[in-house]
Amino acid sequence: MKLITAIIQPTMVNKVKEALQQKNISRMTLVEVEGFGEQKGQTELFRGQEYEVNFLPKVKITIVCKDSDKESVVQTILDNAKTGKIGDGKVWVSPIEEMYRIRTGESGDAAV
Repeated sequence: MKLITAIIQPTMVNKVKEALQQKNISRMTLVEVEGFGEQKGQTELFRGQEYEVNFLPKVKITIVCKDSDKESVVQTILDNAKTGKIGDGKVWVSPIEEMYRIRTGESGDAAV
């Protein structure tokens, strides 16, 4: 099993979610987060004064999937979250040692 984590632009969430659902990936968690990377934030003008916004809004998507679905999930996110501009985000994959479904007690792939 794999844990796929993606940090993407908030404007791309619906496109990514719909593309994943078309691939029958419907179990995911979305969290609104803030951060920055290469962008280093941005400068805003408010009431005639400049101020710097260091953390930009992003969305963190986490998906647990079977090993066999990893490539499809990652590629779907990459294809649908890309705007071609700095700040598009990142995707990373981590192994999951074990997983349990609380309701039934199932473990491993059956719990996914």
